[in-house]
Amino acid sequence: MYTIVELHGNPEFMGDISQHGIWKVKMKNKPIGIFDSGVGGLTVVRSVIDLLPGENIVYIGDDERGPYGPRDPDEVKRFAKEIIDYFQCIEVKLVVIACNTATAAYLKEAQREYDIPIVGVIMPGARAALRESSNRVIGVIGTVGTIESGSYEKDLGRIDPGVKVYSRACPEFVEFVERNEVFGEPITGIARNYLEPMVENGVDVLILGCTHYPLLEDLILEVVGPGVTLISSADETAAEVEDILEKLGWLNGSSAPGNVVFLTTGDVEKCKEMGKRFLGPEIKEVLHINLKEHTGLMHRVIPVESPAKNK
Repeated sequence: MYTIVELHGNPEFMGDISQHGIWKVKMKNKPIGIFDSGVGGLTVVRSVIDLLPGENIVYIGDDERGPYGPRDPDEVKRFAKEIIDYFQCIEVKLVVIACNTATAAYLKEAQREYDIPIVGVIMPGARAALRESSNRVIGVIGTVGTIESGSYEKDLGRIDPGVKVYSRACPEFVEFVERNEVFGEPITGIARNYLEPMVENGVDVLILGCTHYPLLEDLILEVVGPGVTLISSADETAAEVEDILEKLGWLNGSSAPGNVVFLTTGDVEKCKEMGKRFLGPEIKEVLHINLKEHTGLMHRVIPVESPAKNK
């Protein structure tokens, strides 16, 4: 397991002693940092755990300031930068922006600003959608921020300039998921209003462009019918993480399951309750962090042996 301790100064992720006397861990054993504006990004964590079970993961849900969808893009950039700065302090080896809105607002800029690999969730979803589509007519649903950015249209068009894309912001979906109202007439009526025009336009693939939306998959399938394939970018994003780490020689080769740390800027109990719906029993403990104070009193993530190993 991991324990979180607070230390003054600039922390290091604990590991081998370098020639400079600083405790560091080898790149293979460093964690992957994954973040979202809340718990929705845990769908990506689930895919990474399933594909790369030996990897250590630190997940941050910015529940205090989420959801990001209705926020100004410059504000979203600032939030994302604060979280990536935090990840740099604990020396993650790769960052996944597991939020469509933050990916749209900040991914390309972040990739230029930081010297670690940074992966978003939009291009992986676009690639998967084009592979599945037979008629090259693709629908995209997401938050207001994601849809207004036009990011999916741009990435789909880069891969296939002839693709037709129909996009629709579905802001009410997140509110219903947060309240655990994923069935019933109110949400079904809203879904029909959002989705039936896309079906009429002939989409054969629908990208779920928000990490909350997989929890509405059954309802969405009921509305769009069996002729439409749903795409969640989580699995494709995990595959991209694997590809990057493999090329860099940074894959964790441990046969033991990796350690996963769950951090939130918001309410710990609410995050834990919501998180179990997205991820499952892996969420046993959630810890609170204050990103605004991370340059002074900083949470430090240290791998420790479990009691069972010490026996």
